[in-house]
Amino acid sequence: MRKILLIKAHPKENSFCNALADKYLEGVNKSKNEAEILSLTDLDLEKFIKYEHKENPKLSADLLEAQKLITWANHLVFAYPTWWATPPALLKVFFEIIFHSGFAFKYQKSTGILPKWDKLLSDKSARVIVTMDSPPWYYKWFIGDPGFKMMKGSMNFCGIKPVYKNYFGSVKMSSEKQRKEWLEKIYKTGLKE
Repeated sequence: MRKILLIKAHPKENSFCNALADKYLEGVNKSKNEAEILSLTDLDLEKFIKYEHKENPKLSADLLEAQKLITWANHLVFAYPTWWATPPALLKVFFEIIFHSGFAFKYQKSTGILPKWDKLLSDKSARVIVTMDSPPWYYKWFIGDPGFKMMKGSMNFCGIKPVYKNYFGSVKMSSEKQRKEWLEKIYKTGLKE
């Protein structure tokens, strides 16, 4: 049985991205898996945008709770839009603060030119549910898939793998029929997790 943490990272509550996340969760809830939700808009992250990076930042109760949920889960699901070719700033600051050294990874004493580290979240897998205004094929082949490279690289650094992806786009150019098909597809993904 999987313990799934759905991390909603779209800053706008009423978005198609969040509709996909909710439909995914509906599928998960029909399976035998457990699920929890973490909405990044509910967290106190603004003060960290201009903070001095520290090895162990002082986290508020809501951010400590987010770490507890990540520790509890064995499958993390991030739902977010692609803005300026990568995830939104809200998700980036979440990674910087929550996945800090000592929680998600720990540097070892090393010699030579390359650092060594322990991957403290290596018992987890992940999925990204991503909306975009460009067609996914264009994003992957012409732009180079930078958002997924960032997400996969960050998670792999902490030991989280494999990382699966579901892309939906162009949302801006999609019809109501297309959106219904996408909602059904992500529901089935949640059901199979």
